[in-house]
Amino acid sequence: MARLDGLQPPGLAVVWGRRRVGKTRLLLEWCRKTGGLYTIADQSAASIQRKYFAEAIGTRVPGFAEVVYPDWRSLWRALAREAGRGEPKGPVILDEVPYLVASSPELPSVLQAFVDHEGRQAGLLLVLAGSSQRMMHGMVLDGSAPLYGRARVAFEVLPLSPGYLGQALQLADPVDALKAYAVWGGIPWYWELAELYRKDLDRAVEALVLDPAGPLHREPDRLLAEEQPVASTLRPLLDAIGSGAHRLSEVAARLAQPATSLSRPLSRLVELGLVRRDQPFGQSERTGKITLYRIADPFLRFWFHVVAARRGILVSSCPSVRQEIWRQTRTPLFSQAWEDLCRQAVPHLSQHLPVAFGPAARYWHKDGPEWDVVARSLDGGTLLLGECKWLEKPATGKVLDRIYQELLAKGLPDLSASEQTGLARVLFVPKVAPGVGQQQKPYITVGADQILDALR
Repeated sequence: MARLDGLQPPGLAVVWGRRRVGKTRLLLEWCRKTGGLYTIADQSAASIQRKYFAEAIGTRVPGFAEVVYPDWRSLWRALAREAGRGEPKGPVILDEVPYLVASSPELPSVLQAFVDHEGRQAGLLLVLAGSSQRMMHGMVLDGSAPLYGRARVAFEVLPLSPGYLGQALQLADPVDALKAYAVWGGIPWYWELAELYRKDLDRAVEALVLDPAGPLHREPDRLLAEEQPVASTLRPLLDAIGSGAHRLSEVAARLAQPATSLSRPLSRLVELGLVRRDQPFGQSERTGKITLYRIADPFLRFWFHVVAARRGILVSSCPSVRQEIWRQTRTPLFSQAWEDLCRQAVPHLSQHLPVAFGPAARYWHKDGPEWDVVARSLDGGTLLLGECKWLEKPATGKVLDRIYQELLAKGLPDLSASEQTGLARVLFVPKVAPGVGQQQKPYITVGADQILDALR
């Protein structure tokens, strides 16, 4: 909102992000503040799309929709003339622009001319938004795009930080907030649906997702179908990765396809923010040869872990059986979410660690041991080695000492200069039992409350 508030006409702003992330809500709230004109495109023929757009403008400019505009250039020129006369006064916000571009490929070039000439002369502020990240990038961020370099503000709306989930669902216990995040992730629409159930995560999962009539029971299919262009053909890759195939060769074997044919669809899933590439700490993103593919979004990870392979059972089961399925499958999800959040939080934990650290990642090499969290201090003098343990009960001193011994037994990762640097060994456990201190301990403990505070 602050970025949008700083805009002054004339000019162009571009906002994008994955579906359900809150772009439309953000733009509507800003539109109310500024007295702007908001309109959203539909998947229809170009002539119908222009008619709907003209009708939206007609709510501010009487008679504007009575004209038939043969092409987009004539419509934008007419809008500029009216804006020059004083209406619409606020920003013009056009949401779901990729739908328009799909039926009118010439539109980006038309908008380029409008932004450079008629719109500037009319003092108009134009905001374009869309959920198709590939198309929005192609319109604005690619060096050859017609609108490249013209946007004063261009940003992606990201999922909400996990540190706010406890407040949203009124969860006082940070461990409860972490469990909820393992299911709903950072998507605000899912938070709104879950808000009714608050602390009762089991009932929310059953009613919203496991129940075949629940609003999120087929959510992945809807997400892929609503992409532009439609991404439904990517569903088998998500099934393979969600069921445990993380190497390219494993995904190819599951789908009975050559690995060489999967690089492009996997890149598309990464672009959509649905899949991420995991590489060992210290490996170059460009030249590294070790890559694992994992579902990035917590909700989708939950869905493919619990729902995908059991839809037939879920359809024929009563609520108590569905809840039992959830109870039997939820612990690995909590554990995975805990590990992910611990790694994300490391650069923001400087007040709890001896020095400030950069980004963290896992580390593994061939058949050797694996470290959950590895990071290097910003000054390069200290290496952080972390062990993440998801525990349902607060960790006692004996439990912490045992986890530390497990970490110590792994030795040091095979990293350059790792033996010449200082070491900070950190145990990430959701909660420590009362009375357990860290006096004269060779390790540092970090809990759920610290992780969530860091991720705000």
